[in-house]
Amino acid sequence: MTDALFRRLADTDRKRVVIVVDGEPVEALAGDTLLTALLTTGHHLRDSEFGDGPRAGFCLMGACQDCWINLEAGGRVRACSTFVSDGLRVRRPKSTS
Repeated sequence: MTDALFRRLADTDRKRVVIVVDGEPVEALAGDTLLTALLTTGHHLRDSEFGDGPRAGFCLMGACQDCWINLEAGGRVRACSTFVSDGLRVRRPKSTS
């Protein structure tokens, strides 16, 4: 993907891990949150339910309800406060618009 919403400026020497987002492998760095991994690789979190485009999360610190993401194994987590791990598999919420 291109056109990342976030750009990593420093701390790029951490171990690389691969997560799977909607069935596609995505490279992240150990210590990244799931939201950081998505936004630095050109993904967005979900589409707005109001039809005004992609969403990147709202508060980015776990205080709102905007960044819930589904685990393939079941359940859901907050993307802004869940750290990536090699092999983590998630599915972004589908657009309702």
